[in-house]
Amino acid sequence: MQQFRFSLLAVACASSFFPGLLSANEQVKVPEKVQAEELENKDVERITVYGRQNQVVMNSGLATKSDMSLMETPAAVVIVDEELINAQGVNNLQDLVRNISGVTQAGNNYGIGDNLVIRGLGANYTYDGMYGGAGLGNTFNPTRSLTNVESVEVLKGPATGLYGMGSAGGVINLIEKKPEFESRHDIGVELGQWDSYALSIDSTGGLTDKLAYRLVAKTARSDGYRDIGTDRDEVYTSIKYVFDDSQDLMLSASYIKDAIAVDSIGHPIRIYNAESVGGKTAGEASWEDLINDPEGKGIQLTDEQRKQLADSLADSDGLTPYEFGHNGIISPMAKDNQGDELRFKLTHNIYLNENLFLNQQLQYRDYSSGFARQTGAYNYVYWDRRGTINADPRAPLLEDGVLYPFAARRQEYRQVSADETSWQYFADLRYDFELAGIDNELLVNANFEDRDIRFKQYSIYDADKVIKNKAGDVIYQGQLPYIYDIRNPNWAEGSFEDHDPLMTSNYNKKVSAWGVGLQHVGYFGYGFTTRVGVAFNEIKQSYEHFGVDKRYRASAAEPTPEADTTDNGITYNLGVTYMPTDDLSFFVNHSKGRTAYSMLGGVEGDGSDRLDSESISDDLGMRIKAFDDQMLTSLVFFKSSRTNLQYSNPDYEEGVSGPNVPKSFYDGKEETTGVELDMNAHLNEQWMINVNGVYQDARDKKDPNRSSYDTRQKGVPYVTASAWVTYGADMFSLSSPIDISLGAKYVDDRSTNSSSFGIPDGHVPSYTVFDSAISYQADNWKLQLNVNNLFNETYYSKAMFLGGMPGEERNAKLTFNYQL
Repeated sequence: MQQFRFSLLAVACASSFFPGLLSANEQVKVPEKVQAEELENKDVERITVYGRQNQVVMNSGLATKSDMSLMETPAAVVIVDEELINAQGVNNLQDLVRNISGVTQAGNNYGIGDNLVIRGLGANYTYDGMYGGAGLGNTFNPTRSLTNVESVEVLKGPATGLYGMGSAGGVINLIEKKPEFESRHDIGVELGQWDSYALSIDSTGGLTDKLAYRLVAKTARSDGYRDIGTDRDEVYTSIKYVFDDSQDLMLSASYIKDAIAVDSIGHPIRIYNAESVGGKTAGEASWEDLINDPEGKGIQLTDEQRKQLADSLADSDGLTPYEFGHNGIISPMAKDNQGDELRFKLTHNIYLNENLFLNQQLQYRDYSSGFARQTGAYNYVYWDRRGTINADPRAPLLEDGVLYPFAARRQEYRQVSADETSWQYFADLRYDFELAGIDNELLVNANFEDRDIRFKQYSIYDADKVIKNKAGDVIYQGQLPYIYDIRNPNWAEGSFEDHDPLMTSNYNKKVSAWGVGLQHVGYFGYGFTTRVGVAFNEIKQSYEHFGVDKRYRASAAEPTPEADTTDNGITYNLGVTYMPTDDLSFFVNHSKGRTAYSMLGGVEGDGSDRLDSESISDDLGMRIKAFDDQMLTSLVFFKSSRTNLQYSNPDYEEGVSGPNVPKSFYDGKEETTGVELDMNAHLNEQWMINVNGVYQDARDKKDPNRSSYDTRQKGVPYVTASAWVTYGADMFSLSSPIDISLGAKYVDDRSTNSSSFGIPDGHVPSYTVFDSAISYQADNWKLQLNVNNLFNETYYSKAMFLGGMPGEERNAKLTFNYQL
């Protein structure tokens, strides 16, 4: 794909001659003449592609692919509009999730890409309904910016019939900016802490009375908090041709090139196991409690060394991350996640007659990524593991008679090169009709998707990594030096390649899926609305292993023939809404979806097909609107689960068990239950309020043979809550009000439990952070100052693997926009 790797300058120059593309899942395309009539009403703002809106978004097509009132929609949908995004000065999807109940960071995300979860389950990312990259098992994925996004919609629960192969948690849909016939040009400048700056342009207008364009471009640089820097260049161009009032065609192209530093560890939790010391916490244990292994199997410490180890303990060891300020375990050998993303999309909308509408979308996407990250650096302190106290190498570092209580052992660095290409096609044919006094929408849809993922990974290790052959001879030993003190690391010299890397992964994974579906929406009398959707989906996976280093895995190093597996079945969405009044509605929803079990996982060549992962979601919800339709509040009780998860049969033994003994079972699951609240309100001309919160219990019930069965999902908090309030103050006799905003975000503690690493009670503490903003909008310019973490709270923003990612200290950003 090198021929498509355009530079930012080249694409920008080309865009001046080819100014545009039309993006969008305009599933319910409004004819151009209707749009013109809407523009004449200055009190109405068109927020999404689906239809006319008030200041508070009341309609969405995400759940049904039709212009449907949220009060009537029998599904859990949350919308973040452009006004809230701008007020918070948000530039990326990571910072936006505070406004959406139930959307949180995934545990163990290693600092790579977005990796968000909905209700503790995986999220499907889309741009106007089309594939926008998956989490891909924390291995590689993009960090999605909001440069070309005007609003974000989230559908909770599976929607395989409408959006194809997807994740169990739901869909995060980013609505991209579209060409407009009225000329408008915006130039933006951003300045912030850590040498952060950005320049942007957003230009749109009509080239003829039938042809419109849009060009959005941005370049941004930041050294970042804790030197977690970001470089990003983006160009989005779209062109839209309107044949007549009933048909249009849009072509869009997007190119994003970024380099984002990767911190895979954050601040680690010191591995102190209270159960090994009679239940005493690190703050309670004395040096006499830190006994040596009575059988002499583990490392043997002198009394002075035991005292030294005890003196190093903090009350939080074994429970929460060890704080050491701005420092981090990020080696100079680590390389940024350098991503290149290219998307082309063609969208066609046509009203075949007044009641029959067809939307078609074809998209090509290529995303490549390459980086080197440190993924292991464990500070062992005290642990009785499997009956041996401080068994080497899971023990404090004792070298040449010297104890290093803050040493990091079992280091690993991984260098990754990955490329994912995909094709996706959707066709949605909707027929609107009236029968027996009932308004009906009938949707027939078909979709096809093909993903091809080429993946390579190399690893280097410290001396704790020893690989032996069957004869017991050492064939590999790591060369990296130990980190003697995580607070002030000593780093290995040279480059990654200087430390004898092993090729540890080398494969090509293909996943293709197709589906056909039928959906009926009925608007019955007496306040009832129903939705019934049924689809047939098939997913085929193929896996080709190209061989790895024989020293790494001698028994499975050679290339293997391609292995395939196929699964298919029925998915569905069933829902009903009851509106006793115009301002109150209740809904129930039950849905089932399907996705590939493991997007990056291997496929064994045993000739048998493997069950795909399925997902089930149940919702019971209530919506209330008030203040002349300027407030919308929803309350939803839910239960969502991902099923058909694979785990090993403990009774199976390779080459010994008979054919009646299965190698794996598929009845594991992940399950989340909870309640969500979302409110968005423009109470009057001066006050705007957004409030959301969730209580959720996300459980891992994958493998009943493990001690972690039925435990909390890592990284998923029980409670999150957020509020953002904006007041328009008339001050200083200015022509426009000054908008003053204050926001607060609370996140409960998040589990990092790991019995296999001796910290079953490990967690990242809860926190509350306050943010603020002040802005002034004149006729053709706007000035805004955002101050985040107003009270300089010390906190951890993400739960990492056995640790936490330090959140940003107090910081400010100044934004200036000029409109032509």
